[in-house]
Amino acid sequence: MDERTIPIEDIGFIILDHYGVTISYSVLSTLVDKNIAVIVTNESHMPSGMFLPLEGNTTQTERFMQQIEAKKPLKKQLWQQIVRAKIRNQAGLLNEIGIENQFLLNLIPKVQTDDISNRESQAARYYWSLLFDPVHFKRYRFGRPPNNVLNYGYAILRAVIARALVGSGLLPTIGIHHKNKYNAYTLADDMMEPYRPFVDEVVWNLVINEYDITELRPDIKRELLEIPSLPVKIGKDERPLMIAASLSTASLHRCYSGESRKLIFPICG
Repeated sequence: MDERTIPIEDIGFIILDHYGVTISYSVLSTLVDKNIAVIVTNESHMPSGMFLPLEGNTTQTERFMQQIEAKKPLKKQLWQQIVRAKIRNQAGLLNEIGIENQFLLNLIPKVQTDDISNRESQAARYYWSLLFDPVHFKRYRFGRPPNNVLNYGYAILRAVIARALVGSGLLPTIGIHHKNKYNAYTLADDMMEPYRPFVDEVVWNLVINEYDITELRPDIKRELLEIPSLPVKIGKDERPLMIAASLSTASLHRCYSGESRKLIFPICG
């Protein structure tokens, strides 16, 4: 295999996927200094852990306090925005691949504060029943393929969002809606929701192009590892998904600080 070198500033993520990999202290220290996420996998080659810097912003303490002290009404309003953005992107993907999406579009204005009527779940049932049709697919973490491919893609996406949160001076552990004392990335799980359809589109293309998705082979992983660099439209511009994630987390900080009340997410489809 040919050796290649690239500037460390151009690296956003490193995935260690072999028990024979060793990495020195000095390398880890440099990666942390550059806010590069280091991801390790388990025996099934699924991402299982992540190494992120504790300091990602010069005003981090102030931002931590703003995040911790955020009131419930603000969090409920933020979750409403997140769910609406997620459903909008699900509808956008269905429209892009030629599937009727009016049901989802009709749900968007019905999403209430904190999504108390659970429109997210209604949207998911409709969306998943059609996305991989006629596979008769059911989205379930331990379900049959392409669930395995979706899981891997979502793990990469989660790392992208967690890294962006740290870069914006926020704690990935303090969520808006997700709450689990055993989950260190509840805020990442919140903020990644509108980004999931971008992963779904990658997996949909793999299925349509008849990739063998029964196992996470190297060619499948190569496709999924392109997720951070996917071009997405956010505002009037097209940016790599990894940069869009930073814009989204920066908008969250502005909401916590009282500068804004609006989250910014890319548009799918």
